[in-house]
Amino acid sequence: MMKLPLVALLVFAGLGAASADTLKVLTAGAFKPVMIDLIPGFEKQTGHKIVVINDTAGALKQRIRTGDPFDIVIAPTTTLEPLAAEGKVVGESVMPFGKVGIGVAVALSARQPNIGSVEGLRRTLLDARSVAYVNPSSGGTSGIHVERMFQSMGILSDMRRKAVLANGGLAVEKVARGEAEIALQQASELRLVPSIRFAGMLPEGVQNWTIYAGAVSPAAQTKDSALLLMSIFADPSIDPLLRKRGLEAP
Repeated sequence: MMKLPLVALLVFAGLGAASADTLKVLTAGAFKPVMIDLIPGFEKQTGHKIVVINDTAGALKQRIRTGDPFDIVIAPTTTLEPLAAEGKVVGESVMPFGKVGIGVAVALSARQPNIGSVEGLRRTLLDARSVAYVNPSSGGTSGIHVERMFQSMGILSDMRRKAVLANGGLAVEKVARGEAEIALQQASELRLVPSIRFAGMLPEGVQNWTIYAGAVSPAAQTKDSALLLMSIFADPSIDPLLRKRGLEAP
């Protein structure tokens, strides 16, 4: 269990340890691994209960627009910006937590793929029998970028013929189960599956770094507790944890 950053404990003490709250947090998958590490310590120290709902960024946006109640949403800044403009989240509450790029995974028994250059990656993808990634139509950030990358490489039609799509969740599990040869997904999600080989990151020429941030709902009943939890996720002292989980400081 991770210890809470000192600054968060001081804030908690300043709040006077009010009655326990239940916070509903909507989160995109890329930041969920960090939450898994930090939430138990937060619950133990504060007495609050955290309910986590995980979905793609596109699905989270739809949930919020249709009135699904929540206290905090964690999503790409590109998702939060229009929601703030619509008054669906409190714009002044937005806090960046970390950024993550897209990585490549193969089976443990597979050879290291050639992904050190854009051309090497292109050839590797064309030679692969099957490629797993998140279905772009589900609103997954990585899947949307992956298909744009295929388009820029001139191989979109080839890749769609061999695509093994995941409608949210961990596309990399397709590799773990032998259903796909290669997976392309955000690095923090690839690292959740130990039974695969993390082969590395996409080359910078086709990489996509996504900044994840949190925002509070205008209808949140527990704004002080929500801001306290967000301050933990934004604290610089958790940078080593971000790196361990495949993210970087924003």
